[in-house]
Amino acid sequence: MTHHHHHRHDAQAQDARTARAPFDPQSPAARYQAFKERQRHASSAAAAFENTLQFTLDDFQRDAIDALEAGRNVLVAAPTGAGKTIVADFAMFLAQRRNAKAFYTTPIKALSNQKYHDLAAVYGQDRVGLLTGDMSVNPEADIVVMTTEVLRNMIYENSTTLNALEYVVLDEVHYLADRFRGQVWEEVIVHLPARVKIVGLSATVSNVEDFSAWIESVRGDTALVISEHRPVPLERHVMTQRDDRTEPQLWDLYRSADSDQVNPGLVHELARLDREGERRARAFNDGRDSRGSTRGGRGRHGKAMAREDRDARGQELRHVPKRWAVIDEMDFLGLLPGIYFIFSRAGCDRAVEQCVNAGLRLTTDQEALRIRRIVDGMMEGQIDRDDARALGFSRFRFALEQGFAPHHAGMIALFRQIVETLFEQGLVKVVFATETLALGINMPARSVIVEKLEKFNGEGHVPLTPGEFTQLTGRAGRRGIDVIGHAVIVDHRGFQPQLAAALSSKRVYPLHSSFSPTFNMAVNLLNSSTYSEARVTLDHSFAQWEANESAEDLEGRIDALQQALDGYEKAFACDRGDFREFMRLRMALTDAERKDRRRAAGMPYSSPEERKQAIKQIDERIADLRRRERAHPCRSCPDITEHLRWGNRWAKQVRQLDRLRDRYESRTGSVARRFERICEILRILGYVDGEDAKDYHVTQKGQLLRHLYGELDIVLAECLSQGLLNGLSSEELVAVVSGFVFESRRDSAGEPRHYPGGLKGRIHSTVVRIGQVHDAITSLCEDWGLDDLKPLDFGACDIMFDWSSGKSLATVLDGTDMTGGDFVRSCKRVADALGQIAAAAPWLENREVADRAHDAMFTVNRGVVAYSGID
Repeated sequence: MTHHHHHRHDAQAQDARTARAPFDPQSPAARYQAFKERQRHASSAAAAFENTLQFTLDDFQRDAIDALEAGRNVLVAAPTGAGKTIVADFAMFLAQRRNAKAFYTTPIKALSNQKYHDLAAVYGQDRVGLLTGDMSVNPEADIVVMTTEVLRNMIYENSTTLNALEYVVLDEVHYLADRFRGQVWEEVIVHLPARVKIVGLSATVSNVEDFSAWIESVRGDTALVISEHRPVPLERHVMTQRDDRTEPQLWDLYRSADSDQVNPGLVHELARLDREGERRARAFNDGRDSRGSTRGGRGRHGKAMAREDRDARGQELRHVPKRWAVIDEMDFLGLLPGIYFIFSRAGCDRAVEQCVNAGLRLTTDQEALRIRRIVDGMMEGQIDRDDARALGFSRFRFALEQGFAPHHAGMIALFRQIVETLFEQGLVKVVFATETLALGINMPARSVIVEKLEKFNGEGHVPLTPGEFTQLTGRAGRRGIDVIGHAVIVDHRGFQPQLAAALSSKRVYPLHSSFSPTFNMAVNLLNSSTYSEARVTLDHSFAQWEANESAEDLEGRIDALQQALDGYEKAFACDRGDFREFMRLRMALTDAERKDRRRAAGMPYSSPEERKQAIKQIDERIADLRRRERAHPCRSCPDITEHLRWGNRWAKQVRQLDRLRDRYESRTGSVARRFERICEILRILGYVDGEDAKDYHVTQKGQLLRHLYGELDIVLAECLSQGLLNGLSSEELVAVVSGFVFESRRDSAGEPRHYPGGLKGRIHSTVVRIGQVHDAITSLCEDWGLDDLKPLDFGACDIMFDWSSGKSLATVLDGTDMTGGDFVRSCKRVADALGQIAAAAPWLENREVADRAHDAMFTVNRGVVAYSGID
């Protein structure tokens, strides 16, 4: 058993050579060498790029751009705000200088839009393009900004656009760990043409060396450049408040700037606030008891229940600073502008209302006038008045004029863009945001306020991870403006300063692969390579790399156990027969007597007769094993007692070795095994054909699946193949397709308020048949040991039907809890799915549904949904 390491040793070799040949930096040879190096650098692309900048590059930036110019791949790991994107900008500069094509990929559309504007401002709109799921601007430009999924799709389509490609930037490459979309980054890294150099920009993850080694194993020579230096130092604070009548207080989290010990004054203050909370609790309970309100306090557990109630009440009465009071104090201390992270969309909206209702104003009359002009200018011609009214535009603009704004995914893109523009210009002083703002968007602030050290993850409240906390606080401190950035944690129930200190480590969290083969990926691999070649490709994934790394420890233990077994076998060698065979019989007999009987007794049976028959078969097997064990020639060996002493040790180690080998096998080749199972399902359903795996080829159905990207790709392909979507009108098609892509924000049964056309209409009858297809494929997945498919969700099909029918935004959203941002996002997903169906026309037996999907796209992509954010 072998395991290959992929770590570089060139640095160590260079160190060794240097040690053998001491170098005098003052010698004539040294001075001449330094002169030649300065000459070489002066004529380099790196020097030309640096001359275009208005600031001096940091050492890590110079190291990265030098490596890229030397023809190496580059992975840069540095904190938020450290200036990683300078390296990406150099990749664009280098591509232009060498007359080559460069792609800049991002995980989200908002980042793509922002980067498009930045690059267009430098190189001109004629040389920069943009490609997202719903936007195509100048796609054949020299520089194209795109979401990572778009690049993945181009690779699978063998797009001619890739022919001149030389550089690809993977911004926020640590997004590779994302549970839902992360595998796209691995697909891109593995499948890009070998000549293409990649620039990965990552947070400071703790296993970045392993990640870099994997990239090198796949793409060749890779330079890892790490910087853990924050360009603007960060101070961490905690804000407390005794009650509403007193001013909030800002405490340093640490004893001093260079200490890692918690501030004892803060600990003392929190203890005092706890005591005051307890006094309030006692006063509350005393008052309640005097009114006779002692329900639940009598009986056997009365005292314990009263004590628990009092403790809970004490926690409730510990004062938590109001949001508006926190902002007022931050303004007084001169710590704005700030981003206030609240892990709830509704909480962000309420925070803005609370500040406005409290009478806070952070802007001057002149600033408020500028805000109104900018907002009205950005709104002009983008959204009609009725839609703006439905989205609460007047309240939104009034809050902006006071200096406050929300920022979350529930807002439409235009509103978020307005907030970003005003904050960047220093006009909006406080943005109440969910953690999505921490991803990439260029909105640095003097301070970051974190309301709680826990968040709701969709299932329950969980603590923030060190990585999440670092990502949030990374926004604090504007380079070139602020001497110090400030991260403020608001005191809250359950807050412990020691926990806050523990979240502030540098190398904060490991990066783990989320890669897993999908049905679409399988047919795309088989379309361009043989089954064996596809397996080799999958073995190159970071997921398999990690599995192999974790299997390395098991290899050592397996080898040690095997050596021990060899020794035992020599010790119990018997001249009467094969003692290993004898021990295997005894082990099988023990298992049958102890495990098989117990398992049989606990199994459900359809009748007593079936139970009796099962136990009888086990008894017969046990009897056979006993007979063979007694008849074995080793049984009559005069040294059997000594042999059994070694044999029993051997048997114990064999069982342990079997368990370790099972674990080893489950890790090595785990990705390829999932691929095998997916291919079997594809063969059963007719997406691939061939007598044997080595002969697999993609059928016409498979070609259809190749062009459908989504979590339910196989279900949509099967429904199209069976003609379930034929004969639907554009509006009906929009409603039905929504079920494949819509995701309810809260627990729901995936059902709408009503099905357009009623329960006997075409939409509902189609939904029922789609559900049957989904159930059948889910059963196949279960049979082959794959995870269940994502459930269908038709919860928005009535909303989508109404919008596609031409109704106004106000009418469509009336009576729903869907926000404008969620509505637009859902519409764009539906339009994207319809576009995929339309593009798949050559592989559909009935092309009418493709034509209908093309028409339906335009009924969805109108009004507020059509806004792109690109001029």
